[in-house]
Amino acid sequence: MNKADLITAIETRLGGKKAATDAVDAVLDAIIREVARGNKVTITGFGTFEKVTRAARTGRNPRTGDTVPIKKTAVPKFKPGTGFKAVVAKPSSLPKTGNAAGRASAGTAGTTATTKAAAKKASAKKTTTKAAAKKASAKKTATKATTRKTAKK
Repeated sequence: MNKADLITAIETRLGGKKAATDAVDAVLDAIIREVARGNKVTITGFGTFEKVTRAARTGRNPRTGDTVPIKKTAVPKFKPGTGFKAVVAKPSSLPKTGNAAGRASAGTAGTTATTKAAAKKASAKKTTTKAAAKKASAKKTATKATTRKTAKK
């Protein structure tokens, strides 16, 4: 999912594409500005954004093998929250509706109909694949047995 997909996903909840674009831009801008200042941005149930300073070090040019000094730099870091980790580990724990309040307690929420349907489809596909594999294995075994019987005669 990219930024345009995110805007499309939330535009129905906010009443239009313009409102969704403004909301996404405002949230991202606020996070970027705070992290750039060196402040930590924590969104409960989602995660923490922070600025981390990497120390100066010596690297190696892979083409020539020469050592190259690498300057100290600051980079953004994201650490997912426990609610986010729980949903990623078990997507079926997502709430039935996509409301933001439900995501914070996603560990105890129900499953969506689409997730259930996708799980059933995947399960049916696995079962069909396993059945086909068993059939092929049985065919090979039957062929081997027939070959052995004709070889003995």
